[in-house]
Amino acid sequence: MFSLRRSALALFTCLALAPAAQAWGPLGHSIVADLAQRHLSPAAEAEVERLLAPEHTKSLADIASWPDEIRNDPKQDALWKQTRGLHYIDFTSGDCNYTPPRDCKDGQCVVAGIDHYVTVLGDKSQPDAVRLEALKFVVHFIGDEHQPLHGGSRDDKGGNAYQVQFEGKGTNLHSVWDSGLLKTHGLEWKAYADELDARGPVTLPAPIPPLDNAYAQWAEESCAISRDIYPDSHKIDQAYVDKELPVAELRLREAGRRLAEVLNLTLSQ
Repeated sequence: MFSLRRSALALFTCLALAPAAQAWGPLGHSIVADLAQRHLSPAAEAEVERLLAPEHTKSLADIASWPDEIRNDPKQDALWKQTRGLHYIDFTSGDCNYTPPRDCKDGQCVVAGIDHYVTVLGDKSQPDAVRLEALKFVVHFIGDEHQPLHGGSRDDKGGNAYQVQFEGKGTNLHSVWDSGLLKTHGLEWKAYADELDARGPVTLPAPIPPLDNAYAQWAEESCAISRDIYPDSHKIDQAYVDKELPVAELRLREAGRRLAEVLNLTLSQ
């Protein structure tokens, strides 16, 4: 169990820096969504399917990357500009301690983004279309928050400005973590989710005192991880992949479980 809140809202206990980058990319977001959907309660699953019906799908994976895709849709330009700052958090202190006035000014960070859209999703007085949009953002932002470089504290645009060599080509560290690492495993998202789910329930980190905001904790976890994933040689070799791929996979599993728990609580009331 874990604690969630919008201001003082507590739901349960236990439970970056790149405006133009996709966290995880479609592969990772689909895995997180699919892992979550496998562990929905009957009530939450029924509500998810009802909300998704206008999209002609029952799969959370089908809508998991939508909040990134709208940047290329002129009809959604206003929504993209409104939400693009909610995909990440810029910790301005290397201690990775979440301080809202400093790290989430005017509510422009992924912690506040999750908080807002979970509240909208759980509000049954809202039209279904509004709640469906909120569902898309909740699925996506919880995935985003678990990508370590969407919660970094370095002044390099979440690793976008940190150039590396990977598979014989020049790229940046953010791109490697978005998709490059996961693609080295050679599986499509469904098979990858099957493999990760077969590993059994993931053990979640203990709450970080004195936080009583789970969304902030998840961001702090990513920030702490991000400090240790920069290769000094600016080269992503097999040794780096062997070391960091398990870290990325663990974050996917944690995101999937936490997303399931958020949806189970929010949609079962």
